[in-house]
Amino acid sequence: MKVSILDDYFDTLRTLPCFAKLAGHEVTVWNDHEQDTDALAARLAETEVLVLFRERTKIQGALLDKLPKLRLISQRSVYPHIDIAACNRLGIIVSSNQHAGTPSYAAAELTWGLLLAAARQIPQQMAALKAGTWQIGVGSTLRGKTLGVFGYGRIGAEVAKYGRAFGMRVVAWSGADSLARARADGVEVAGSKAAFFATCDVVSLHLRLYPSTRGVVTAEDLAAMKPDAILVNTSRAGLIAPGALEAALRAGRPGAAAVDVFEEEPVLGGNHPLLAMPNVVATPHIGYVSRDEYELQFSDIFDQINAYAAGTPIHVVNPEAMERRR
Repeated sequence: MKVSILDDYFDTLRTLPCFAKLAGHEVTVWNDHEQDTDALAARLAETEVLVLFRERTKIQGALLDKLPKLRLISQRSVYPHIDIAACNRLGIIVSSNQHAGTPSYAAAELTWGLLLAAARQIPQQMAALKAGTWQIGVGSTLRGKTLGVFGYGRIGAEVAKYGRAFGMRVVAWSGADSLARARADGVEVAGSKAAFFATCDVVSLHLRLYPSTRGVVTAEDLAAMKPDAILVNTSRAGLIAPGALEAALRAGRPGAAAVDVFEEEPVLGGNHPLLAMPNVVATPHIGYVSRDEYELQFSDIFDQINAYAAGTPIHVVNPEAMERRR
């Protein structure tokens, strides 16, 4: 089958052991990012299988209508960037293994790295040192502080473990099912959302972005945080009400933020208000970007392709398309 892989920025997949699973397929790998519909339609004109790096490229109906040979989209995790209704209409199967048994340790580790960087002002201190200046401020330690985990799923639970290892009090908040998991793990549950934001020294977001969770962190929530608190977001920017984090940081509550995600990605040219703030540590959505994580994720993605080629699609998220499959 003719397989196209989008957005492999550093041409990493060819170097991974799992890439051997595509032996026998005709594979084209694109290393740039392209979102223009006509340009994508031209480069994907002969594509039968499209492989996506999570949500890097939006695959909407206007594009899908121009890809008559496309039969399968294979990726991992959630798929808000894919027009599932158009896929159903056109008979394009979407395979995405959302319920892998392990958390993204890479994302959990980056969360902790960003928190440490924000608490100890590591990027700012490094920049000052390289510019010829010595110490520029005083950071904070984490031991004895309260870590708030908003969303106690696989990644949130892992981050909670890191907090305990660092001697932090860990408090959870989210929906009923999430809080039941937290209680089962012996994690304290906040009495209310308001109390959660008001009492935590660190709030780390670990929710999936659904219509019901979009903007779930409000301007009022952020304004309730301590002036020396840190907000960490390695999940999705849309969890926070538009513009609320920038305004809250200017107002001084919370005192700092560490983010890996933005409303529109990629962010190029430093063109985002958070990047101009001295109390923000930011990275370019690299939570899952590690060789180990790629091997884990793309092994599943390539298995989905081979299963489809064998006539037995797996992890199909839009079974309606099976009736019209190409």
